[in-house]
Parts: sequence; C-alpha cells; structure tokens
Amino acid sequence: MALWCENMALPPRVLVAPRPSGANGQGNILLLRHPKLEEETQYLFTDGQLHEFNWFKERYGSWFLGDYVCEDGSVYYCTLVDPIFVLLPLFEAARMSNGKDLGKFRQLDEILYIEGYPGYQHLMSIAGKHMELVCEVKEVANMKFFRLDDSKVLTWMCCKVGCYKRAISKLGKNYAAQGERELLKEAVQIIRENLKDEPWLMVLCKKLQLDISEINDMAKTNDTSFCADSSPVPAPARPSEGGVGNSSAKSSKGRPAKKLKPEVGSKNIKDMFRRVTRSGT
Repeated sequence: MALWCENMALPPRVLVAPRPSGANGQGNILLLRHPKLEEETQYLFTDGQLHEFNWFKERYGSWFLGDYVCEDGSVYYCTLVDPIFVLLPLFEAARMSNGKDLGKFRQLDEILYIEGYPGYQHLMSIAGKHMELVCEVKEVANMKFFRLDDSKVLTWMCCKVGCYKRAISKLGKNYAAQGERELLKEAVQIIRENLKDEPWLMVLCKKLQLDISEINDMAKTNDTSFCADSSPVPAPARPSEGGVGNSSAKSSKGRPAKKLKPEVGSKNIKDMFRRVTRSGT
C-alpha cells in the first residue's frame, strides 16, 4: 500500500503552527538574519504575523502520522515574535548615525532591501506600523521616512520587560514567590535572546539598574542546565524556505485519524514544553 509521504524528498516532520487563513491557505517561510546572533534564521510569516521556529526532542520517542511511523520524535513549534526585534538591526544600520549626528531618514523600501535576504520584503506590509513605535517619522508628499530613535527604543524595551514580568509571575507558584528584582532579571533574560548586548542590552540594564554581566552569567547557567537535560541528538535542518500549506490530519482512507489511547508511562506533549522553561513550577 502506497504511503502519503513516499514521494517526499525528506522524511516528514511534525510542525505545530497556526493554520493560515484566506483562500489559498498559505504562509511563507522567510530566511532572515537573527537579530542577536546575525545568523541565517527561518521565520514563518502568515496572516500579517511573524513567528519563530522552536525545536524540541525527547531522548526517545516517535510520531504516528496516519499509517506512517516517523522515527524522529522531535517537534517544531511556532511562537509569535515581535517584528521590531527582527527589524531593529536594519533600522539601526540604515540611519548611519555617527556621534552627535542622529543619522538619516530613510524610506521603508530602502531599509528593507538587504542583498541576499529577499524575505524582508514580505514584511513591508507590517514594518511601518510597528517601527513607528521606535522611530521618528516624517511625511513628505505622502511618503514616510523613518529614523530610529534611541529614547523610543528604550521606552519600548522597558514596556516589553514589564509585560514579560507580569506574564512570568502568573506561570506558577515558584515564579509568583519570587521578588520583584528576580522577576525583573527573568524578564530581561527573555528579551536579551533577541537583543544585541551593545548597545541595547547595556542601555536597558543601565536604565533598570541591573548588572549586564550578571544577566549574561545567568544566561550561561540556564543554557548549560538545559543542554544537560536535553537529548544529545542534534536538531535536524529547519523547515525549508517556501510556502506552508493548510492541511488536516487524516488516515490513508481519507477519514479523520483516530485518537490514540495513551499507553502507561507515556508523556503528554505539554510536559515536553514545560521542560523548556528555566525554572520548575
């Protein structure tokens, strides 16, 4: 009996992502530069929202996909990311500031044109409304020109930290029992994953009266503890760049796949995501 995946170039993988709306039901996988590491990173852009890919794998496990057994039990899952994080390095470079010179005002199409990264052009529809929060904007003859504003960026970062801090305090008793300063450090730990140390993280820590070296040391400790508990198997390649379709799980006969009865000792998928958190609950 022919399998639905037999003509695939690569083995199937499991991706948990939002279902694209619209007639074509398509999303786009964009190749962009990571805002902190400057490495090529893939993002999912669908329905005007940008998502980052995360990857998790238990030491042992596999997936049952209809009549097919996927030996690789890893899972990709998408989480929303604020486009400002991704666009911040581009706008910082585009203004070309030097010392007391605040830099130049530029149009969006100039700023988002990055050679070798056409994916940024897909963000043209949302870049303006988001970057107005952190930029000075001038309008001439119905054309908008943007220049990054350091004071607005700092205000935005402080607002983000406040939102993260409130969210963290609701995660569980262990988090709720932490003091204000510890919650503040946890929140900065999250935002630092998408911010360069210089200048943004340094400016933020100075504003919040935190020691940046302490924040970075906490990050190293968290990374070490997570790696020790993670599977030694390296992550496979991320989903290839292109479109993401709109599909549903069905058996080989076209009927909805039956729900599997959990076996004794099996783990709920929610438990996998709990292990990614930095502290237990």
